[in-house]
Amino acid sequence: MKIHKNDNVVVIAGNDKGSTGKVLKVFPKISRIIVEGINIRKRHTKPSQKSPQGGIIEKEAPIHVSNVMLLDPKTNEATRLGAQIILDEKTGKKRRARVSRATGEMIQ
Repeated sequence: MKIHKNDNVVVIAGNDKGSTGKVLKVFPKISRIIVEGINIRKRHTKPSQKSPQGGIIEKEAPIHVSNVMLLDPKTNEATRLGAQIILDEKTGKKRRARVSRATGEMIQ
């Protein structure tokens, strides 16, 4: 999966289309991610030791990774991702780096 935790993404499909947020959690096995402030769901909870008041809690639900695109840090626009093999000069090993398709710039 090309989207990682702490990436900034824009939603390209669904009710929150056009919204941006930071990826909080990634579920690679089911191809879903949780994005901050996106896909908010309400959960009714009974009073318990953790929440003695109970009530309605709003929290983010997972969204499919195909419904988001990474924000390019340089242009601040949605971009596709590619991979590039680079040689690490310190260790001499090859490693895979994520690259923006629009600008060709490496993404951390």
